[in-house]
Amino acid sequence: MSATAFAVRPTSARQLAGTGVLLRFALRRDRVMIPLWVGVNALMVLSMPNTLKGLYGTPAERADLIGQMATNSSLRAMVGPVFGDSLGALTAWRVGVYAGALAAVAGLLVVVRHTRDEEESGRQEMVASGMVGRRASLTAALLAAAVANGALALLVTAGLAGQGAAGALAFGLGIAGVGMVFATTAAIVAQLTESARLARGLTAAVLGAAFVLRAAGDSATDDGSSALTWASPLGWLTNLRAFAGERWWVLGLLAGAALVQGAVAYALADRRDLGMSFLPSRPGPAAGRLGSAGALAWRLQRGSVLGWSIGFLLAGLVYGGMADGAADLLGDNEGAREIFERMGGESGLTDAFLAAMAGMLGLVAALYVVASVLRLHGEETSGRAEPVLAGSVGRLRWAAGHLAVAFGGSALLMLLAGAGLALGHGERTGAILGACLVQVPAVWVIGGVAVLLFGVAPGAAMGAWGVAGAVLLIGWVGPALDMPRAVLDLSPFGHLPKLPGGEMAWAPVLVLTVLAVALVAAGLAGLRRRDLST
Repeated sequence: MSATAFAVRPTSARQLAGTGVLLRFALRRDRVMIPLWVGVNALMVLSMPNTLKGLYGTPAERADLIGQMATNSSLRAMVGPVFGDSLGALTAWRVGVYAGALAAVAGLLVVVRHTRDEEESGRQEMVASGMVGRRASLTAALLAAAVANGALALLVTAGLAGQGAAGALAFGLGIAGVGMVFATTAAIVAQLTESARLARGLTAAVLGAAFVLRAAGDSATDDGSSALTWASPLGWLTNLRAFAGERWWVLGLLAGAALVQGAVAYALADRRDLGMSFLPSRPGPAAGRLGSAGALAWRLQRGSVLGWSIGFLLAGLVYGGMADGAADLLGDNEGAREIFERMGGESGLTDAFLAAMAGMLGLVAALYVVASVLRLHGEETSGRAEPVLAGSVGRLRWAAGHLAVAFGGSALLMLLAGAGLALGHGERTGAILGACLVQVPAVWVIGGVAVLLFGVAPGAAMGAWGVAGAVLLIGWVGPALDMPRAVLDLSPFGHLPKLPGGEMAWAPVLVLTVLAVALVAAGLAGLRRRDLST
């Protein structure tokens, strides 16, 4: 063996020095977030077979479902085509796209948090000063994402094994593969951008584009053969055809994409300095539009608001156009009708569907308000808040700018969602707008919890994601599992009137609004009294 080979090995080993320690540290830091995301995703998947068995218990009902999906392009755009009539195949059809998307979100959050977030805060520079290899941090972040996706694959495979071991394994690996594809996408974007916020936003935009491509492809064909479907990793998961004659070679596409993107991320990381990026942020003016704390907060978050706004408007258009199709699909299926009635109220099926979609968009808006409020936490821990507060700007004024964007932005999102639903449905604009805006107080309660945690216990601020995740789980899975009313009432969304179709009740809306105000006030009071962290 040549001397060169001996020289390469120690160099490669040195580049990975400390990876194990950083991985353990990353898993310890994410000991709440990773189990939460994995648990929510797994529970959503594993709850489906029993739910679908109650909805489509006979071969005739399943045959009718498959026949209607073949002709209903709008619903195929939402959940994809059906490839089999077994409970396993129906489970893969019903939740596959969304399970893959949730795994992708978890992967991108983990990778960005342990790469660009660490560099932006300055902690990575301190870590790199020790005996840590150049590639250790990126490797640890990707391994942490792999641990999360591996655990999810194991739970899905074990939980669905009764529906068919081969299909369960393929489905579990497919979901995990999608998660790793977007984890490596986030690793690339983290090298390109100078901001963790921008890295998360751009990767989420890639995920959104993948969803749109798959939706467009699946709406055009009923067998997943569209080129647009094949252009999306979410479309690959659909075309894996778990429980319906598995295409094992599709897993090779997911693995290959993750490996290639991982290699690109390592190549980019090797060619830049710590803290730098290939797309550096442009310095902005210190006066004019940035002459106030509120203007600065808007400048920092306007890209996020724009991205979320476009997404909510498009989602509203899609769901509004599907309302009549959903009524046709359910037909005389009493089980499916009962679920929609639990989600959207005991009104006409179209009204119940619109109310359920408004509630789902409200749940997603809760994720926006948490992310926007926690921008305060990011500004504080990165040290950027300190020079702002060193001047004439007080803490409450500084916080108020970000909270205005968070709470005002969430109201804007629901307004745009309502406009999209009304335009897509083509009827009763006022009633549909009201159905979306009535979700805002519940969204604000979740934002108020985030403010309270940030102000009183900043070390536990990330627990706001746990609250949002629990509410999301109750709202999505609760009606399908027919959870007790006491459990559903743990979510603020469970107390809202079911509009359109139901009667407007102002009391719970006012109570939730007052509760949100009280939580924000308590959080700001805590912020005034505590020390800033760095």
